[in-house]
Amino acid sequence: MKTIFEYVNVKASDSLESYVNKKMDKLYNQYPFVIRGDVFFKRESKNDDSGHICGIRLSAPGPRIYASSDERSFGNAINETIDDLKDQLKKRKEKLYQ
Repeated sequence: MKTIFEYVNVKASDSLESYVNKKMDKLYNQYPFVIRGDVFFKRESKNDDSGHICGIRLSAPGPRIYASSDERSFGNAINETIDDLKDQLKKRKEKLYQ
């Protein structure tokens, strides 16, 4: 499986990529029908502390799966996005293997 990273208003980070790769490897192992993941990191300046956005788009049979979250840190945004993807992947797996 392949994971591609894109950054908007954020410097590329090996630590972020490593953290996401660990999480994505678990998804790829649990859901082998996932072909590829595109990960987007974006920083928006807001009045509150949020503005760290992580979006992940997965290529799999059927429509693409997408989730994103806006949190106080990229770590929290990654975790929230992965949790959303797990829910969507569980539903997709049930549909595929009925």
